[in-house]
Parts: sequence; structure tokens; C-alpha cells
Amino acid sequence: MSLKFNLITTDGNARRGSVETAHGTFQTPAFMAVGTAATVKALTMDQVAATGTQVILGNTYHLMMRPGGDLVERMGGLHKFSGWHGPILTDSGGFQVMSLSNLVKMREDGVEFTSHIDGGIKHFLRPEDSVHIQHQLDSNITMVLDECLHLPTTRDRAEKNVDMVTRWAARSKAAFVDRPGYGIFGIVQGADYADLREKSARELTAIGFDGYAIGGLAVGEPQSVMFDMIATVTPMLPTDKPRYLMGVGTPLDILGAVERGVDMFDCVMPTRAGRTAMAFTRHGTMNMRNAKYRDDDAPLDDKCGCPACKLSRAYLHHLIKCNEILGATLLTQHNLWFYQDLMRGIRESIEQGKFQEFKSEFIKKYTKE
Repeated sequence: MSLKFNLITTDGNARRGSVETAHGTFQTPAFMAVGTAATVKALTMDQVAATGTQVILGNTYHLMMRPGGDLVERMGGLHKFSGWHGPILTDSGGFQVMSLSNLVKMREDGVEFTSHIDGGIKHFLRPEDSVHIQHQLDSNITMVLDECLHLPTTRDRAEKNVDMVTRWAARSKAAFVDRPGYGIFGIVQGADYADLREKSARELTAIGFDGYAIGGLAVGEPQSVMFDMIATVTPMLPTDKPRYLMGVGTPLDILGAVERGVDMFDCVMPTRAGRTAMAFTRHGTMNMRNAKYRDDDAPLDDKCGCPACKLSRAYLHHLIKCNEILGATLLTQHNLWFYQDLMRGIRESIEQGKFQEFKSEFIKKYTKE
């Protein structure tokens, strides 16, 4: 196991650390920009880096479909292919088992996907195949192949899911090629059943991974349930390994998860919002299609240093109303900048032993309460 996690300090359950990879070190708590198809939509990789993003996420299923693991490997791996030279984590395709469920057939040995592109060609993905493709992509952090369930679900279905996730995790671990600066994470499942979450965590830690993800949350359950499941799982995970909450989330979700011991996050929210005219600011979200911004000469956020915040709300509104591509680019970069500013603030507050003060002040301004 060659991926190294350094736990620098703690403040309550909140953790400040760093993860060393073959393509550089990133600081935790960290928010990973989602680059599903080897691109963070609407931005160049230089623009992504300018936001303070240190690590990005790619998706095994989508890259398997287009352009294919073989081609990316011939091109020198995702770093060279995409122009992102920092750390990369790749999701295994497990989320697509849920999101493309009408195109999926599950079997013990793996999952059969009917192509979402043309609806015809079938692709079979075993845990070993997913790990191999991630090796071809040269991903610094490989995720085991799992199955993500919709919530709510029955206990019987959740029990079967946990048992299969453990079996697939062991197969993924056996297929992983260990090398300096690379690692593989297990994924804790168990739906919203605390004892099944505990069982999954015990079984995965017994197998042994470089890090541990908490999957199958932020899929429709109340925030309080998500927080309860996180609080159930994190005490059972090794303190010397990073903890990753998959697919989360809003700024308030992130603060609550950090408070409960999570180190890593990813979510399409800031980039998708940027492409649909929504801006995140310290005083809440803003819909830049709204006519009230037509003659507003204030910046989006006067505390933000991004390129969009050097311009007026009126100009950004104009770009959005005219469907100019620049509007999507500026708002996407701004939203990632906002998220990375939040993560920097979280890291600094943990170092200073003031995380609870930071969290309370941020929520007060963000929710205007």
C-alpha cells in the first residue's frame, strides 16, 4: 500500500491532513472537481487549477465507453491525455449501476451495461475489469466496483448489497497492482441501516485498503439520515487512512460531514450549477437569470478573487440571457473557486482549533439566519 495519508491535527472529529500521491500531494479536507469524461465541463485544466482545486475525479464507466481505456493508456494516461497533472481519483462505475439502472443487469460476477450512447452494444464490467481500466487510466486513487442503491430500500435488499459489495471489494483488491503513489479505496455501503453500515465497515477494514469511502448517501434521504450514517461509520474506520464521502454535496452537507470526520468530497453541484446560471456566494445562491440583476453593478461576491467577481452582476446576467458560452465558463469557475475557498477556510479553522466557530459563522451568513 503506497498511498500515504498524513493526519496533521484534529479539532473534535474534524481532521486536517494531506494525501501524498505519485502526482503530488493534496490537502484535506478536500473537494474534488468532477471531470467525468476527462474534462471539468466548461473549463480548461488551467482554469480548474486557478480555483485552488488540487485533485479531480474521472469516471471509469464513461471513459470505458468513450474513448476507451486502451486509447487513454496509449495516450500516456489521463494526466497526459487531459492536461491535468495533479492527483486523479476515478469512480469505478458503481454509481452508474444505480443511475443507469434501466440499462443494467446485475450478476454475481459483474454487471452488464447496455450502452447509454446508442442503446445497442452491451458491455460487461467485472470488479477486476474496473480495476484494470483504472490502471490503464493511470488513476492515483482506484475505487472498488460496488453497487449504489436508491433510498429508501428494504433491509433484505440492503443486506444482499453489503454482502456482494464485500465480495467485490476483495476481488478488486486482489486485482489492484500496488505501486508507489497509487492506492485503492473500499466503499462502505448499507443504505440507512446503521448495523449494516457497521458490518460493511468491519468487513472492508478487515480486507485492508489505502482509504475508505462512504457510498450510497445523498441519494434522496434526509440530511439528518446522511449525517447519522456518517457518524456511525467514521469511528469504525482507521484514523490513519483518508475517508471519502462520495457525491456530496452542498456547502452545508460538507460542513456537517467534516464535523463528523470526513476528509474528501466530490459533487457535480458547483459545475452543473454554473452551467445553469446559479452562483454560490457567501450569502447563499443566486440565479443569474433573475431580472433583478439586469442593472446591478455589484460583483457576485466581494470577498471572492475569481475572474467572474471582477465583473458586474449585470454583465453576467447579460451573458446568461444571451446564452453566451462565456457565462457558463465564468459561473462554473466562480462556483469551484467558492467551494475551494470554503475548503481552505475549513482547513485553516481546524488548524486553529476554531472549526465550530467557522462553521457557525459560515452557516449564519450563507442561510441569512
